[in-house]
Amino acid sequence: MRGKDMVGIAVDTSEHNLEPLPYHVELRDYLKSQERDLWNWFASAQAKADYTENLRMELLKSTYRLDADGHPELCQSVEAAKARLQLDIPVTLYQAQNSPQLNAALFFMPGEGHVVFSGPILTLLNPEELKSVIGHELAHYHLWIRDNGEFHIADRLLQAVANDPRAASAHEQTARRFQLYTEIFADRGSLRVTGDVHPVVAGLVKIQTGLSQVSAPGYLKQAEEIFAKGSVATEGLSHPEAFIRARALALWHEQHDGATGRITDMIEGAAALEELDLIGQTRLASATRRFLETLLRPKWFQTPAVLGHAKLFFDDFLPGNGHRPMALDGLKFSDVRLREYLCYVLLDFVTADPELDDLPLAAALELSRQLELDAQFEKLAAKELKMKVRDVRRLKEQAVEMLAKAEVSGE
Repeated sequence: MRGKDMVGIAVDTSEHNLEPLPYHVELRDYLKSQERDLWNWFASAQAKADYTENLRMELLKSTYRLDADGHPELCQSVEAAKARLQLDIPVTLYQAQNSPQLNAALFFMPGEGHVVFSGPILTLLNPEELKSVIGHELAHYHLWIRDNGEFHIADRLLQAVANDPRAASAHEQTARRFQLYTEIFADRGSLRVTGDVHPVVAGLVKIQTGLSQVSAPGYLKQAEEIFAKGSVATEGLSHPEAFIRARALALWHEQHDGATGRITDMIEGAAALEELDLIGQTRLASATRRFLETLLRPKWFQTPAVLGHAKLFFDDFLPGNGHRPMALDGLKFSDVRLREYLCYVLLDFVTADPELDDLPLAAALELSRQLELDAQFEKLAAKELKMKVRDVRRLKEQAVEMLAKAEVSGE
């Protein structure tokens, strides 16, 4: 249960299946495999939870229930949204008391939906915009019941762990991103219900600004102008900024799955060591393994001392095939700290086996050049190995020739 400010070109959305985003699926699978005991506990706790009656009583105490007699159009919108989202559940609507903030929220109960409106949202939005709000909130329910409720289990687990005082930054970042992607998913639910981007975007902007009249095409153009000036990533904690949500929705409408990469960039931004989530840590571990496989491909480098050191990183480590080039694009980080991390890993293997003399440093210099890390690595190597910078650069110039000779003699 979490408050969700709703949210955006007329479109037939029937060909756009409302599927969990790749991040949802990847993280769900990670939690099930890597945190199995924790997953099982939350799955069991969800099955045994008996809070429905207490929650229903709390809603009755703190809200005004909106019934079909008093709000027939609103209830018709609910039925339309349920049909578009393929939900066959009773849905009850409420207006929150003593809450001036414009908002809407789904209170999740298995088998029934409860949507609470806050502030003057019912008078601010027109019927299509209200339908998009309802679609957004019921899309949360659509996600939570998929795959036997596994995405709801993941959400509850992440929120509980992130709120624990012992939580690491990666746990907090993971819960944040899961929630951000969930809002992107729910916005797609709005579009599926309305079949038109404009009321979705207009509703979003009205709720964010409190304005009674807004131009959805104008705001979509405004969002395009922002991204025309360069890449932008969200700084939101629970909801992406309105312009990001509008742009993500437009991209999904125009390109569908082809927009995944650009939407990921808006939500996650470039990889940064200080902001890695659990998935990011897993990806970095995979990148590190690939990095070592590339570095240690030459037979001459595969001494017991070096391979023993590699097994401190990965106990099942095997070097890459010496005759097959490996893709390095995924190792070209822009974050200074991640680049520094790779430099220190290189330095580790430069000194792992002193009997190899200058060859490991030559190999590290050549790989750092390929990864565009050479300037950073040269300074670090000179400092840590107590060498003169000119000697490091001289070795760099000789590296290709030295490594070629070593390859021949090592075969």
